[in-house]
Amino acid sequence: MTKNPILNALSAVLYICIVASIMFFGSSLGVPTEDTLLMPITMLCLFSLSVAVMAFVFFYQPVLMYMEGEKARGVNLALQTVGAFAVITAILFACLFLSRFF
Repeated sequence: MTKNPILNALSAVLYICIVASIMFFGSSLGVPTEDTLLMPITMLCLFSLSVAVMAFVFFYQPVLMYMEGEKARGVNLALQTVGAFAVITAILFACLFLSRFF
């Protein structure tokens, strides 16, 4: 990804928004809703893909920096990215909580 932790965190949120939107609007897109063997297989594939995407977004650049000898900067970037993602997640939780009152 990038060396900008906020951009990395926003990329993770964008990926999550895309996946959640597809899951939420799936029935209107013609995706079958009945239980079949294909459903758990698809969900496990989606889970595996999500782990790979999140690992790339959060750790690709920090690992490269670490391997190139910039250990402190690499660890710092990883922590800042996770921290920025935590702040965005907290904001989303606050919006969700406050939406119940309005």
